[in-house]
Amino acid sequence: MNKGDIVKGRITNIKSYGAFVKVEDKYDGLIHISEVSDGYVRNIEDYLTVGDEVTVEVIKVEGDKISFSYKSQNKTGRKKRESTELKTGFRPLEDELKAWVDKYQKDDE
Repeated sequence: MNKGDIVKGRITNIKSYGAFVKVEDKYDGLIHISEVSDGYVRNIEDYLTVGDEVTVEVIKVEGDKISFSYKSQNKTGRKKRESTELKTGFRPLEDELKAWVDKYQKDDE
């Protein structure tokens, strides 16, 4: 197994810092949480589940420790931040307050 290889494996365990992958029933490695998605990953289990078959890229081999990247082979789109633009400020509250008070007083009668 060499850096840059694209391999298929199965998720065997998930921890808060990453997911463990078994490849060809003889290699074990880790997909670090930073290699799961380009976006922020709060919970790895939102992306991966024990037993999933995944295609990953080998990004580092140090002795018997292998690091994999899931995001390089499985592009997951980042959620776009929606911007909120305040157009009217607090004016509507001032305009609506009188109508709400009048309605409340009518309901009590």
